[in-house]
Amino acid sequence: MNILIRTLLVWGLGLPITTVCFLSMIPAYLIDRSGNAAHSIATFWAKAVMRLAGIHVSVRGIENIPRHAPLIILSCHRGAFDIPALQSVLPVQFRWVAKKSLFKLPLVGWSMSLAGYISIDREKGAAAYKSIDAAAEKIKAGTSVLIFPEGTRNTGNELLLFKKGGFTLAQRSGAAIVPVAITGTEKILKKGGFWVSPSKVIVSIGRPVPVAGHKEKELREITRAAIEGLRRGR
Repeated sequence: MNILIRTLLVWGLGLPITTVCFLSMIPAYLIDRSGNAAHSIATFWAKAVMRLAGIHVSVRGIENIPRHAPLIILSCHRGAFDIPALQSVLPVQFRWVAKKSLFKLPLVGWSMSLAGYISIDREKGAAAYKSIDAAAEKIKAGTSVLIFPEGTRNTGNELLLFKKGGFTLAQRSGAAIVPVAITGTEKILKKGGFWVSPSKVIVSIGRPVPVAGHKEKELREITRAAIEGLRRGR
């Protein structure tokens, strides 16, 4: 199918599917307060959107994801389709960590809250520390999380500076960091654009980085080097 047809499918069918999935989070939450049912709905949504866009995701290193311990998955952020791409292929239950302002959006924010997604207050001060402590407690209780440490989309050749939130969470929770690199999504939907161009997407998963024995700065450097290596196929 050409770009025009894929664009019509994504916007014409993808938006209604997204709305229905978001609304279904409410009964899912009432039935299952753990958030697992909501995660299943999010995965169904992600696979539907990827199928409408005609995108196939290849996964490398899936064996590197531990299945029986909470994790902090850190991925580079290349495009709008990173979220459905990762949601559709990662084989573990996880929750997204997002900035607090997103949770205030009608429908989207409500659905994120019901799905058990975790908000982080990026402002300095007591509120920021409190939100990180709350997130760390959820991880200790067994919830894996996924974070974009660059904080925003980056289609450049070099990774942006990593924000410290994910590494602070790792230290406070003791959970291992799993580095992830995603390539190809930057070609699908340009930032602020409308047209959907099918592209080959590759998700590369590195070996877990243990927290013990590493300071926050060291964790950032190790994780950054791992993601950079995955991006370049090393």
